[in-house]
Amino acid sequence: MNHNRDYKNTATKFNVSYGQVYSWVKKYDSDGESGLTDRRGQRKTDDEVDELERLRRENLRLKRQLEEKDMVVELLKK
Repeated sequence: MNHNRDYKNTATKFNVSYGQVYSWVKKYDSDGESGLTDRRGQRKTDDEVDELERLRRENLRLKRQLEEKDMVVELLKK
């Protein structure tokens, strides 16, 4: 930022690609420092997702519960 956005030299200095530096600057411009945080592997909370995604999650959770209960029933039969 201090060197007129010299992406090429910055990429060389930090041993990353030109595109990576460009991406970081673009994120910084749009969201500030919070845009640079790594959110990989973090799921959104139920408050942050739309109704369709919330219902899909609930459906998956209920299917898993049903499978567990079916396994318990099968175990008790034996």
